[in-house]
Amino acid sequence: MVQPESDGQLLVLRPLGGSDDEVTGIYLPIEQSHVTSASFPPPDPEQLGDYRSCRLLRDAVRLGFRSSAGPFRSFARIAVEPRPYQLVPLLMALKLDPVRLLIADDVGIGKTVEACLIARELLDRGEIRRLAVLCPPHLAEQWQSELREKFHIEAELVLAGTAPRLERTCRVGQSIFERYPFVIISTDFIKADSRRDEFLRTCPEFVIVDEAHTCTDVGEGRGGRHQRYHLVSSIAADKNRHLALVTATPHSGNEGAFRSLLTLLNNDFASLPQDLTGREHEQERRRLAAHFVQRRRGDIQSYLHTDTPFPDRLESEQSYKLTPEYKRLIEKVVRYARETIIDPEDSNRHRQRVRWWSALALLRSLSSSPAAAAATLRSRAAAANTETVEEANTIGRHTVLDLVDTETVEAVDLVPGSDFETDAAEETKNRRRLREMAHEAEVLKGAKDEKLQQAIKLVGSLIKEGFQPILFCRFIPTAEYVGQELRTHLPKSVSVEVVTGLQPPVEREQRILQLASAQHHVLVCTDCLSEGINLQEHFNAVIHYDLSWNPTRHEQREGRVDRYGQPSKQIRVVTYYGRDNSIDGIVLDVLIHKHRTIRSSLGISVPVPANSDQVIEAIFEGLILRGHGGSIESTQMTLPGLEDPRQNLFVQWDSATEREKRSRTMFAQETIKVDEVAAELEAARSAIGSKMDVETFTHDALIAYGATISPVKKETVQINLKGVPRALKDVLKRHEDTPFTGRFELPIREDEVYLSRTHPIVEGLATYVMDTALDARVESIARRCGVIRTSRVAKRTTLLLIRMRFHIVREQGPETSTQLAEDCRVLAFTGSPTNAEWIDDQAYIDQLLEAPSEANVYPEQAKHFLQQLLGNIDQLQPHLHQVAQEQSQELLRAHQRVRQAARVRGVRYTVQPVEPQPIDVLGMYMYLPKA
Repeated sequence: MVQPESDGQLLVLRPLGGSDDEVTGIYLPIEQSHVTSASFPPPDPEQLGDYRSCRLLRDAVRLGFRSSAGPFRSFARIAVEPRPYQLVPLLMALKLDPVRLLIADDVGIGKTVEACLIARELLDRGEIRRLAVLCPPHLAEQWQSELREKFHIEAELVLAGTAPRLERTCRVGQSIFERYPFVIISTDFIKADSRRDEFLRTCPEFVIVDEAHTCTDVGEGRGGRHQRYHLVSSIAADKNRHLALVTATPHSGNEGAFRSLLTLLNNDFASLPQDLTGREHEQERRRLAAHFVQRRRGDIQSYLHTDTPFPDRLESEQSYKLTPEYKRLIEKVVRYARETIIDPEDSNRHRQRVRWWSALALLRSLSSSPAAAAATLRSRAAAANTETVEEANTIGRHTVLDLVDTETVEAVDLVPGSDFETDAAEETKNRRRLREMAHEAEVLKGAKDEKLQQAIKLVGSLIKEGFQPILFCRFIPTAEYVGQELRTHLPKSVSVEVVTGLQPPVEREQRILQLASAQHHVLVCTDCLSEGINLQEHFNAVIHYDLSWNPTRHEQREGRVDRYGQPSKQIRVVTYYGRDNSIDGIVLDVLIHKHRTIRSSLGISVPVPANSDQVIEAIFEGLILRGHGGSIESTQMTLPGLEDPRQNLFVQWDSATEREKRSRTMFAQETIKVDEVAAELEAARSAIGSKMDVETFTHDALIAYGATISPVKKETVQINLKGVPRALKDVLKRHEDTPFTGRFELPIREDEVYLSRTHPIVEGLATYVMDTALDARVESIARRCGVIRTSRVAKRTTLLLIRMRFHIVREQGPETSTQLAEDCRVLAFTGSPTNAEWIDDQAYIDQLLEAPSEANVYPEQAKHFLQQLLGNIDQLQPHLHQVAQEQSQELLRAHQRVRQAARVRGVRYTVQPVEPQPIDVLGMYMYLPKA
């Protein structure tokens, strides 16, 4: 099939039903013979089919389209059928020109798919030619995988380790971003001044920014965050550039940061009032709602008569009690911390802060594990190498607290140090005490570590119940220690792997995939896997071995398995803490329980307010300095001007919750009406086929060719291709006779194959059925003609299976581009071609496609009827051309309807039937009344 980009010397061709990978070119000047237009020969009455022939051929043709004529140009090219709710951001984006969209749906809903849908649609409409995704480096490979496997976009990774190799392939003066049209870039790599300007000079037309909340302006004016904001705001400064911002936490507890995020969409949003409620602000709400979508699971779990299967979350709290030896060491460490912090002879504010962070790091490590405590006791405090109070606080917060809105999740699991002295005499004395406590910590490993012993039992119990758990630890030494002990004490049939920030992202993924191949497996990891990495295919339980000091981190950890695509109906979440551990007591009562209460009432998580770090410091300062235990009621604050830091924190948190509740109500996208989504979804399915069409066609066609298909459960089948012809196996690229399990809807398990319309099995099967039906020399299960007697017709009725081709021409100024679109329809008329009465009832036509034969038709009689029909087929041409014209106008309306905003920029679309023959009659099927 000739493609529109052909010219007088070069024919660009794609096989019928072929993919873009099969496009080829023929250079006409070196051809020996003249190239002429071709058309399909008429159906051969000698090759009669039965009642299934029309439906099989119709589905094969429709599923083979890669340039469909539906309202969305991309749907025939993607390897996933979007959930109805995932069309909302796409429809919103297509109403904007340029696209400026903030996708802030909950964790696990599918923001990546929603952003990729927009990219694929703009590419297939010819509005963009290049794409860049900015993301944290540890998420780059996941984006690459999503784009490749679901959207057939091959993107290059531009990271610190890959950029030199890519640059070597460029010409002199050529940028990576000019050389490679699709790139996934580490935000932290490209934000540097030396690289940013080159990227901005050659920046693609469409940019997706993942974890966009880390690219906001918080008024610091320096540092990595400011560099990221400078980068993204410079990208947004180009008024013609399309931009999609993706984040599950748009507020991050900081109203100023949220406002700066909105200004990336439109500078005018900087002047929006803080409170957008009330009738007087309806206009502002509408303007913002056009760019901002934010939905909870409850908003989309049952949407447009389609249920999205999210797993049920079963949460529990499990506790342990410290052994006497462990408790004595904690008491000794607290005394040591108190002594080092309270030094009446030292008035140096900087040294005080260094000692404070060193003491807090030691307490945190000790509550994590003996291994982490010993490593901390033997290491130098990072804050000790600073020169100012501000530097000490910055380093201390980064190494001790859990800042989820920080530079990167990389290096967050490094063990903090506790050795802070610079004076030689004091250093010797202090280091001796640290070494003694380190030795005591080493002795506590194993049997005297009740936290570990109870965790081993907990993991064993989960495995017996059929769960595959992940244990999240705070520090690398803890993860390695726990992993080693689990390998020793769990049955040999259970595989245990440890993943930490010491491994590069590629190795982490390899370790996880290798681990997942075992029937029973346990992953022990640090928070290097808490963001972005999707683990739902391999794991279904989370144990918080170490409590995070920021509950948002808990939500991120749980979101790795609690998301759409989790094949298990139920997941387990275990919050694990020490009953007599004062550190755990504070975190549990002040943070975790409050966070859980808000999530239960609101349906989503609300980040801790921005100044919560100061409150946490104040509470722990009270614990250390005043010697209080785990009882929160007795813990008093030490920050001046506040009577109760917890109460102040809760007041701010409740205020943020109310603000979030109003935001979710306003921006759950009621502006995109359900019936609008339904209409476009139905039009798309009509053009390219639905999931049900894929399932029915694949089942019927494989059975007809000799395969064995056994149902396993709903939408899951076991397929054995042993009896299938060799030629079809070649097309399917599956020559082994080993059965495999196929599923026609996500989510899938590790041992299942997702059979989407673009999967090689479905795609190859559709191509094979169509090609063999159109080739009269080959035996096919689908036939191009047939005569059927049925009681569903009162008089002779003929169905025509037609394929239509159109050129979609896009004009903007002097630029013109042409795209090919294909459509497949079944037309019906009663009587003969000379006095045909055409049937408009599509539902009736669809019923006839399912009508079985109810009486025999003699072959000679069938041939006679079909020969009469073929002899008068020219009488139908005027109506067929009219259908082509009407369909071209409908395609134009659909194209304009979903891309209304393009008119603002002077873009003009026209749709023309491909001349001289826009319609091919692929099949003719006559239905006669039952005698």
